[in-house]
Formats: sequence, C-alpha cells, structure tokens
Amino acid sequence: MEFDAIVVGAGLAGLVATAEIADAGKKVLLLDQEPEASMGGQAWWSFGGLFLVDSPEQRRMGIRDSKELAWQDWLGAAGFDRDDEDYWGKKWAEAYVDFAAGEKRAWLTGMGVRFFPVVGWAERGGGLALGHGNSVPRFHIVWGTGPGIVEPFERRVREHMRNGLVEFRPRHRVDQLITRNGAVFGVSGSILAPSSAARGEESSREVTGSFDYHATAVLVASGGIGGNHDLIRQNWPSRLGQPPKRMLSGVPAHVDGRMLGITEEAGGRIVNRDRMWHYTEGIKNWAPIWNKHGIRILPGPSSLWLDARGQRLAPPNFPGFDTLATLEAIQKTGYDYSWFILTRKIIEKEFALSGSEQNPDLTGKSMRKVIGRALKSIPDPVKAFMDKGEDFIIADHLADLVSGMNEHTGDHLLNLSDVERQIKARDREIDNKFTKDHQITAIRGARHYLGDRLIRVAQPHKILDPKNGPLIAVRLNILSRKTLGGLQTDLSGRVLNSAGDPVPGLYAAGEVCGFGGGGVHGYRALEGTFVGGCLFTGRVAGRSIAAES
Repeated sequence: MEFDAIVVGAGLAGLVATAEIADAGKKVLLLDQEPEASMGGQAWWSFGGLFLVDSPEQRRMGIRDSKELAWQDWLGAAGFDRDDEDYWGKKWAEAYVDFAAGEKRAWLTGMGVRFFPVVGWAERGGGLALGHGNSVPRFHIVWGTGPGIVEPFERRVREHMRNGLVEFRPRHRVDQLITRNGAVFGVSGSILAPSSAARGEESSREVTGSFDYHATAVLVASGGIGGNHDLIRQNWPSRLGQPPKRMLSGVPAHVDGRMLGITEEAGGRIVNRDRMWHYTEGIKNWAPIWNKHGIRILPGPSSLWLDARGQRLAPPNFPGFDTLATLEAIQKTGYDYSWFILTRKIIEKEFALSGSEQNPDLTGKSMRKVIGRALKSIPDPVKAFMDKGEDFIIADHLADLVSGMNEHTGDHLLNLSDVERQIKARDREIDNKFTKDHQITAIRGARHYLGDRLIRVAQPHKILDPKNGPLIAVRLNILSRKTLGGLQTDLSGRVLNSAGDPVPGLYAAGEVCGFGGGGVHGYRALEGTFVGGCLFTGRVAGRSIAAES
C-alpha cells in the first residue's frame, strides 16, 4: 500500500482524523476537490459554537448543568423512533454527551482553544421538560470563532506535512472508491485544473488528469448536501410541508453530497435521508461569496414573528426556540418566507449574525472590539445589513413599514389593520408583570439568566411606542445548512453495509455520517453539536484507523 490511510475531505473532521492518524506515526494522504485556500471547510465559516456540559464557563454564569440533564435534552430533541436506522446514532449520541461532559473541553484547551466567557442559550425548545430544547445555556463560543477551532488541527496537519507523514493534494476529486472482494483499499478520481478561487468561491471543474491511490483504510469526510438544493428537495420530508421553491445557501457550492452516492456504490449504507437541519432566519448576503449566499440571524426572543400572510406564528415558534417546528409552520403556509417586526431597541440588543466573517471582533480575538460592540448602539455587521441588505425595511410609522413589506415581495399579502391589531394586542400585555402571551413570558424568563440580561435580551417594551423606534421589518428566507442523516457507522467510525456489517477498510466522519452513526441528532439538533460532531467523529475514526492500520 502507498499509504496507511487516505482521508477524503480537508474540512474539520478530515483534519482532526488526519492529525490523529499521523500522530500515531502513520502515513496519510489527504485529498480535497477544492483549492488549498478552502482547508477547514464549513467549520472555518462557522460561529464556532460548541456544546459543552457543566463547564467552568457555565458555572461562572450560575448555570447548573449535568450529564443527566443534557442527555434528557438530547433524547427529547432527537426523538429517536427507528429501531434499525437510529440504533448506532443513539449510541453515538450517548458517547458524544459523555464527551461533552468529560474530556472535550480539556482536550481542546490543551491545544490552545479558548472560550468567550458568556455562554449562549440556543434552541430553547418547545415548552416541555421532556421535549426539544436546551434546558440551560450550553452554546460556548470559541475565541476566534470558526478559524479559531480549525487552527490547532490545521497546524498539526501542516506539521506532519513538513515531517513527511501527511501528503495534502488539493484539486483531487474522488470519483470512485476502489474495492476488491467487498473491501475498500483505495480511491480513484480526477485531477482538477489549478484554481485561484478564494475560500468559499466556486472553483472550476475542468479535469486535467486522473489519479489512483491505495491504502489500508479510506476515511470519507466530505460533508453533507447543504449546497445541493436539488438533492435537498429530493430528500425533503413531507412532515415539513412542501420543499421550498426558493432557498438561500448557508454553505458553499462544493458541499454537494457527491461522496454519499459514491460511498453507497462501494457498499456503504445511508440512513435517515429525510432528516435535515435548515434555518428559517436567513437573509441575503449583501456581499456574497458564493451563489445564493445567505447569513443566519441569531435572534434574541423579542421580535414579533409573522408568516408571509401577516399572521403571528403560534408557540413554540418564537425566535431561537425550535428551528424545525418553525420551518414546518412556515412551509405549511404555502410560502417559503416569513417576517420579523421589531424595534431599534430590539435590534441593538438582540441581533447577531452567524459566521466568522460577520463577527470580526470575536474572530480577530480583539477584546477591544468586543467591548466596542457592546458600547455601540447597533453592531457594525448588523448595521451594514440594515444599510445595504435588501431584506431590511425601516420606517417610523407602521403604515409605511407594511407598505414597504408588501412592495418588497410583490405578493401584497399583508393587511395593515390586521398587522396593527396583532401588535397592539401584544403591546397591551406589557402593562402587567403577568401575561397570557407566551412570548412575553419567555422574554421575561430569559432575562433571569445573567448572560441574556447583559448582552442578549432587550427589556420588554411596546413595539408601537415611538420612543422605541424606528420600526424594522426583516424578510426571513429558508437557509440551507446541515444533513442530519448519512452513512451508518459503528462506534469505531467504520462504515456499515446493508447487513449491518463493517465494510472492510472504509470509515466516515463528520456530516457525511450524520455526525456519527448515520444520525446522532435524530430529528433535531441542540446547536453547538455540528462543529463538535466533526471534532468527535474525526477523533474517534482517526484513532481507530491508527490502531488498525
């Protein structure tokens, strides 16, 4: 064999696995179809949030967490109900919660990773203790965001490139897994023309040659299908309504799902194809890097959420509470967009944007800029979208706001008197400390948490009071993101066949295997678990390959 292992995909899972295999003194070939500038894959673009349990950061914020509570939340979110397809995903989930409550933080800090001190509260859930959602804040932001989590693994891989244990060959697209007698022992594919495309930009698919490499083990770490809207629609579950006719992309075009079909042809089994994770708060990037480039608003809980027809979404469809319930509610209206209506006070306190490039202070590890953001009325990246983004409408009066909303879509679905009636009804509920409006109850409940009160949740106020204005409307689009199903793997990262047996020589890590077992999340994710799932599966598969090869 030319190599001890071949890793397909230089995203985070691939980098982690490559580093672990090479640390054991094994020789690794790392392949990726994109230019070297895209090393780190989707993780580089991420906000860098990680799911940790009972961390020092939580304890300092007065949060009482435990492995038992986290596992309760995980099961409530996942809703595992497929004995066969969920068998390994559930085992991976239990192992991951153990990891998040155990050595995960120490392992990362040992490589120099640090965390922002305020823990975020994502996916707050549907309202029941045994249902979906995080009971407590668990979203730990890496100091340096996505690049900060990629850096230590890229550094380790590049060290092994210098010492000869890793060969990295970008612009090498795998087209086939080579098999013999049911075992995988190599890859073949196309050498693509050199490309100067910057990170995330679409690169040429011009073929200039071919390759054929052999190894004892092949690890597939090629990501999901988030950039392939046709494949998303093909796998779209009926429980979420009709697939959206129009979507934004939260990932670059190269996240195309090619390797899923290629691995299936080699004997790997794909499970839970209908499980996926897409966001409902997408806005068009005014400075796009890839086609249909969308950015997700990370909202606090106060914005009023209306569907395309101007009807307020019912509980638990509040901003930041239950992503897939909201997606289902929106898609079942027959339209693939919705609206936030809010005030200047809300946007000042509650709007953040997902992604490393939208958070230059955290990404650049600048405490001065972080403090500056807190002192400014509206963060600069959010202000840029207000000024230049087509999805924002600003007005002093509700009539002008609704008129602008109707003009923006051209659908003219919104009735001023109906929208005004709903907002006035909501505003009347502010007058007392008690209310029957569940969203206002949730806002007040959130402010009991110090982190939310300080930097995340605005004090409850009346939307139509002019002193809180101007009024702001944001058109929200469906934003493609993650694949929750994928290649079924055992707890060593070995890809299984349709009979449930390992395919000799074949492993998978990251999104391509549903972040573990073909679906570690079940139906829903608790956030901070996508980047973390790449770390965990890459580490497990890499160490397994090192031990076996």
